[in-house]
Amino acid sequence: MELVLCLAIVLVGALGAAALIRAQTTARRRTELGDARAEAQRWYERLGGQLMNLHGDEPAVRQALSDAGERYNAAGSQLEQARTSNQFALARETALEGLAYIRAARTALGIDPGPELPQLAAARGAGQLTREREVDVQGQTFRAGPQPGRETPYYYPGGRYQGRPVPAGWYSTPWWKTALGTGAGVLGGILIADALFSPAFADPGYGYDEGYQEGFGDGVDQGGDGGDQGFDGGDQGGDVGGGDYAGGDFGGGDFGGGDFGGGDF
Repeated sequence: MELVLCLAIVLVGALGAAALIRAQTTARRRTELGDARAEAQRWYERLGGQLMNLHGDEPAVRQALSDAGERYNAAGSQLEQARTSNQFALARETALEGLAYIRAARTALGIDPGPELPQLAAARGAGQLTREREVDVQGQTFRAGPQPGRETPYYYPGGRYQGRPVPAGWYSTPWWKTALGTGAGVLGGILIADALFSPAFADPGYGYDEGYQEGFGDGVDQGGDGGDQGFDGGDQGGDVGGGDYAGGDFGGGDFGGGDFGGGDF
């Protein structure tokens, strides 16, 4: 009889402990979900406010605001459908990308771009342009540089195309979008990336190999951060519907570039 009573007490205690653990786990998940939702909502609302207050007629301004608007719509859709912390994190990333375009629009307007943003997961290790460059690919001229201009009205916040890091900067055409298809489109995008970011553009005294090693190292070191957030650039290819997160934009990297010192191109 005493044995049965002891077993009953142990069983009740075990069931109580299990129930307490489940309750604590549920509460923690609800808190994490609420925090992720609030964080995504905060950046989404900030993006909406910026879009309402910015206007401009210059091509670079209009294009950057158009790209920011696309991200705003995409982030809103993601927020409506999000049910998990990871999904809210994706919505946050989309809103942050939209705000990167807002900063670009403000730069093109000649006003203070505003405070720095958290780094985009997809842009980690991609660096940024530091000098003007011009190349001819298949009879067409492509330009890129660190500042907006009439010949470089398309901003890109940094990412990857077919395994190649594409630095943040201003481009003459959004080749990373038009080259997202199959066949010749992809080949054309690869040729443009190779030409724009080839060793021929190395800064004097700074080797291409050295730039590659440092840039790649930065990308690897920071790649784990994306995992901690529950997503990385590659995952966004399937989950983020709008904008440049399509297809193979953000695969693994296998090249860096001459004047791309320390991961900052």
